[in-house]
Amino acid sequence: MKYNFVLFDLDGTLFDYEKAEKTAFEKTFGNFGLQDNLKKLNREYRLINEKIWQDFQNGKISATKLRTERFRILCEKEKLTVLPEELSQNYLRNLAECSFLLDGALETVSYFYQKCKLALITNGLADVQHSRIENSPLKNYFRDIFISEEIGIAKPDVRIFEHIFSQFASNEKTASLIVGDSLSSDISGGINFGIDTCWFNPNGLNNKTEFVPTYEISALRELREIIS
Repeated sequence: MKYNFVLFDLDGTLFDYEKAEKTAFEKTFGNFGLQDNLKKLNREYRLINEKIWQDFQNGKISATKLRTERFRILCEKEKLTVLPEELSQNYLRNLAECSFLLDGALETVSYFYQKCKLALITNGLADVQHSRIENSPLKNYFRDIFISEEIGIAKPDVRIFEHIFSQFASNEKTASLIVGDSLSSDISGGINFGIDTCWFNPNGLNNKTEFVPTYEISALRELREIIS
């Protein structure tokens, strides 16, 4: 095997986060009787949420504040009368129940399970991610799960990679790979830490960043050729 240690990102790489987010959002706003203009609200929320998570990656906002801040901004902008804290709590409960896997995720993970060491690295919220993993078939394949909120450091900060590698003294950077869909967190973090990177790009996006991954794939099944 070319690599004996593979770090997998979770959302957008193994989990279908877009489907999970949409499902949780619609259920939450339905619970509060806010079905009017739901598509517009969801569109606005996604724009706000993307900016908030970027701020989190850059260390500008804490995971605790992130939970409510995105809904506070949305409520203020759309003049919603519901409390942001209540929206957040309800949304996170609903999101924790959404463990939709992307095509090829389980097949890929199970294939490599006996062939190399696997671990998860995610910037998601700890309670939500633990619940989603526990309720998915992935729980049988990952004993080592690294969540930024628990560690106190988010991708792409190299310190989260240093923390992970400190847990496995035998791991060598030259035999390690990170697989993820985000150029700004997974790929840049891996590059800065000095390990090989694989950009999961199912939508065929153009890379307009300075971060050049070692590999690029459009389907998870392509990992077999890379890792083997």
